[in-house]
Amino acid sequence: MKLPFAEPYRIKMVETIKKSTKEDRIKWITEAKFNLFKLKSEQVFIDLLTDSGTGAMSDKQWSEIMLGDESYAGASSYYKMKDAIQDITGFEHFLPTHQGRAAENVLFSVLIKQGDIVPGNSHFDTTKGHIEYRKAHAVDCTIDEAFETTNPHPFKGNIDLNKLEKVLSENPKEKIPAVIVTVTCNTSGGQPVSLENIKAVKKMADSYGIPVLFDSARFAENAYFIKLREKAYADKSIREIVSEMFAHADMMTMSSKKDAIVNMGGFIGFRDEELFRRCSVFNIVFEGYITYGGMSGRDMNALAQGLYEGTEFDYLESRIKQVEYLGQKLNENGIPIQLPIGGHAIFIDALQFLPHVPREQFVAQTLGIELYVESGIRGVEIGTLLADRDPITRENRYPKLELLRLAIPRRVYTQNHIDYTAAALIQLFQKREAYKTGYSIKYEAPIMRHFTVELEKI
Repeated sequence: MKLPFAEPYRIKMVETIKKSTKEDRIKWITEAKFNLFKLKSEQVFIDLLTDSGTGAMSDKQWSEIMLGDESYAGASSYYKMKDAIQDITGFEHFLPTHQGRAAENVLFSVLIKQGDIVPGNSHFDTTKGHIEYRKAHAVDCTIDEAFETTNPHPFKGNIDLNKLEKVLSENPKEKIPAVIVTVTCNTSGGQPVSLENIKAVKKMADSYGIPVLFDSARFAENAYFIKLREKAYADKSIREIVSEMFAHADMMTMSSKKDAIVNMGGFIGFRDEELFRRCSVFNIVFEGYITYGGMSGRDMNALAQGLYEGTEFDYLESRIKQVEYLGQKLNENGIPIQLPIGGHAIFIDALQFLPHVPREQFVAQTLGIELYVESGIRGVEIGTLLADRDPITRENRYPKLELLRLAIPRRVYTQNHIDYTAAALIQLFQKREAYKTGYSIKYEAPIMRHFTVELEKI
């Protein structure tokens, strides 16, 4: 008899979470102006808003926190983090930042100027926000299969080489500061990029003299999928695959709150020492001195340890199998999700789940609100609210996919929590015909509106 799968860790500490009534949740979401970000954490039973910074650190990571060196300059914690980054990614030069969007802000302050064009695979919201804030243009070159939720393509994060070549050939080199490869590709459903595609993108970018930038928040999860789905790498270790991935990048940004399993932290990696020096100026202005960059020494220690833990196969298998378990339960019950199941989250196709809610009434947000009201589970909209308005026409942009993302924090929830989540969604799906109207906007910020938007029920 084959033994069932079991997590390669045991629980040492617990945190109490509280249940609430439906009446409580209706009151709370109304007070939050129907913005799931504005709910208080104690008003949420199972929080699947994000897997960013919400994971449980290990005993070794907590031990490293006690060893943190808080010296302003040249702390031993900086060198511990530097060694881990170079060992795992191969980047010799790096700048610490307090999180991924800070890394983008520092790097893009040097890299991107007004009128530039930045191709990539479904840019993450902060990435696109930083590009458009600088009056540049993010061009999505993701393969078409990524937008077909039932298509079983194993690497839906791949860049379409024909789309990319069109951008590179039709624009002057000076207008294209980088090609961005997001691993895994969050916006298209936590989908991986194959090493074959990474190599082809690098080869094409090199032929045009354009550098390649990795958005590396979930690089280890991407490597796991390469090992499982790309035959040439089946016998390679995760770290061997990671090393080969980064060999095809000229620079990288990382929100370490994902695959390094820390609550706060990030960094930029460079091959070009001159670019590192230029970015160092902005790092000092925006973040802090170049050997701490907005991070405490204890957090740098925990990050360094987390990079090693996050690239262990057993850990990755446990983490991704939990996501897969939820996805399989939903799929078996006819709930439309992005397939194949991604690495960090389940992405529910809201247009199919709530077909009677008009597109302009923010279907995925409507689904997220109803899930919260019914069960106390918080997800996040990856749809029209997140897509924001066109910076020129100011009209709503309607993406090809309207998704509700349920992001699973690392090493946090038990299988019972996952079963509860599945049951709540199945119940909601069974009475989906009752939901026919959504929401309209009362207030929105000029950029990245989804974080602070205020809505009203139609």
